[in-house]
Amino acid sequence: MTSAEPARQDRYGVVFALLLLSFLVAAVLNDNQAKAVTSLLYVVALVLALRFAQLSARAARRLRWVVLTGSVLVAVLATVLPGRVVQGVAALWVAALLLVTVVVIVARVLRHRVVTMQTIFGALSAYLLIGFAFAALFSATAALTGRPLFADGSPVDGSSIQYFAFITLTTTGYGDLTPAGQPGRSLAVLEALTGQIFLVTLVARLVAMFGIARQDRRP
Repeated sequence: MTSAEPARQDRYGVVFALLLLSFLVAAVLNDNQAKAVTSLLYVVALVLALRFAQLSARAARRLRWVVLTGSVLVAVLATVLPGRVVQGVAALWVAALLLVTVVVIVARVLRHRVVTMQTIFGALSAYLLIGFAFAALFSATAALTGRPLFADGSPVDGSSIQYFAFITLTTTGYGDLTPAGQPGRSLAVLEALTGQIFLVTLVARLVAMFGIARQDRRP
């Protein structure tokens, strides 16, 4: 199967379902359990994304090596040196993994010759991953700065951060949780802009082209 052909073997619906499951897990389980389960689901989503990406064997092998080595190193640090700084570093690593997965998925769906439901699921998966990545960045900010993330003394836990990240991504903005100061405010603005630009450019464009074969501009 070439990159220009319809990606019949891509199964981004599975990735989308895994991400929805991780969202529900984070809302139901306590912080420690949720972190363990969601991290596993994120890794599975990345592995599937790499499988569908049709990268060269060398590039895929290097990326897998980096992901495995970094994940093991972060896990060891979190076990040996538990503390606020290590928690922040671990959250930054999770954010990096999620953003790499976004890039891999978007690069793949942009090569789909015909926009199918799997293409749409891929774009929606990338959208959810952006929200999860910003949630990890907010967690890292709270851990590394040591200052309250939310104003009015609102609790900072996994479910609250995820809730805030997604209402910001969708620009819903209920106002019950607001950043207490910098850099939380800058991250919130960046996330809102990213979410809206992603929706109106990539997702909306792909939905409009559903079932249509894109023209090959190569000579």
